Amino acid sequence: MCQLLGMNCNVPTDICFSFEGFSTRGGKTDDHCDGWGIAFFEGKGCRFFLDAEPSVFSPVAEFVRNYPIHSTHVIAHIRKATQGKVALENCHPFRRELWGRYWVFAHNGDLPDFHPKDFNFYQPVGNTDSEKAFCLILEKLREYFPQNKPPLEKLYLVIREITQELARKGTFNYLLSDGEHFFAHCSTKLSYIVRQAPFAAAHLIDQDLTVDFSELTTPSDRVALIATTPLTDNEVWTQIVPGELLVFQGGLPHKFA
Repeated sequence: MCQLLGMNCNVPTDICFSFEGFSTRGGKTDDHCDGWGIAFFEGKGCRFFLDAEPSVFSPVAEFVRNYPIHSTHVIAHIRKATQGKVALENCHPFRRELWGRYWVFAHNGDLPDFHPKDFNFYQPVGNTDSEKAFCLILEKLREYFPQNKPPLEKLYLVIREITQELARKGTFNYLLSDGEHFFAHCSTKLSYIVRQAPFAAAHLIDQDLTVDFSELTTPSDRVALIATTPLTDNEVWTQIVPGELLVFQGGLPHKFA
């Protein structure tokens, strides 16, 4: 299946180090060769890069690996196709507008019994189950809250309800963000780590590369990384409990009852 990478932090931060290891899994240390993508929120704007080529060979991925784009919300994806051909329109993450903000979504899993046809406002462009699920989530949110974005507590409960319904149809690990709130749902496999003071060095699993974050950060910085499988081998990652929906704010995970 595919792999996910997300970042949420309290100050704009670049993801170059983590993306260096993550993108290597797209054709070198793993076989996720059917395209990739990454989205960076900057205020209400969103930088967006997609390519149907394997990330390890993609010139666009090479650009991202070397360009320190600073953001507080980042979602990346490397694809191993289960539904939908290998094509640019089927590369994650996907992006749509709701309540005057961009929403970005990436999925790892497979929904074999998911065949919705009654889309109204949001239409899938490609033919993946993932994009259909994203469109359905936004359709439901638009139905529940037609005018404005609700308070986080209400939004969380509705997203959790929709998520539970979709998760019954298959494997539904995903990342979802509008640049204000960052949602992460674990169906089978998803982990996170929070880096904060005192910062230390981190070493990538997929490459022999180490960065000492104490030299690059301030004591008030805080960064949460979310990934399908841990990216480093000298840090303690927390496995998200299957069935759990977390929302990250300022680099910290939260869950509402």
